[in-house]
Amino acid sequence: MGPSTPGKTSPRNGTRERSLTGRTRLDLDLLRAFELRKDGVAVSLPPGSQRLVAFLALRDRPLGRVHVAGNLWLDVSDDRACANLRTAVWRLRQLDPGVIESSATHMRLSRTVAVDVHDTLAQARRLVDPSVTCEESDLVGDALLAELLPDWYDDWVLLEQERFRQLRLHALESLCSRLIATRRFAMAIEAGLAAVAAEPLRESAQRVLVRAYLEEGNAGEALRQFHGYRELVHSELGLEPSQLMNDLMATLPTATVSRAQP
Repeated sequence: MGPSTPGKTSPRNGTRERSLTGRTRLDLDLLRAFELRKDGVAVSLPPGSQRLVAFLALRDRPLGRVHVAGNLWLDVSDDRACANLRTAVWRLRQLDPGVIESSATHMRLSRTVAVDVHDTLAQARRLVDPSVTCEESDLVGDALLAELLPDWYDDWVLLEQERFRQLRLHALESLCSRLIATRRFAMAIEAGLAAVAAEPLRESAQRVLVRAYLEEGNAGEALRQFHGYRELVHSELGLEPSQLMNDLMATLPTATVSRAQP
């Protein structure tokens, strides 16, 4: 669990606005690695407190104390889990009393804490919604390249990682398509390559990348990508590319395809 890249804040994409004067600023990074910063300085937390902060940040709503304790400390008794939770909360309040909002029965991460993954999730949801006209800031995919807490293996984290991964893949494909539409082919190809790198057997990612090459006028790159994917999916799954992929390749001149056959 190491440091991560700085989180971002934007009122448009759902991150809570924060006053930078007369008030502590708390930023939480969960992409690439866990890092909590107080007024820009990284703070050290024991594993139990890190897990509590991450759990509350990813659920992003009030949660019952018993539910939190039971999910974070599965291998101990209920009494011990609740005691561990109280200790983790106490340590966080020593850092800053405003980190956790809690009552006798429920708790949540304070809404004044800026969480990087909240921004990225909001960006991804805008990208995959065809009814949304994205702003220029949405067409920068750096945050979409990051993984969620990649070195954490708790069961609840694995579920959140897969949820984030699926949305991220759809967002990268949509980003690639939106960039193709604005003829920014270099950026489109970068997004397509990121989606393919995350899941090489995902045909929708392969297809949008091939389309970016074709729209750019690079038939050779498109053919190379297609043949590489065809060999991969055949060797790994015993399948052939779908009709959608074949129809896309059919837009190339026949002579070009024939010359490029392996």
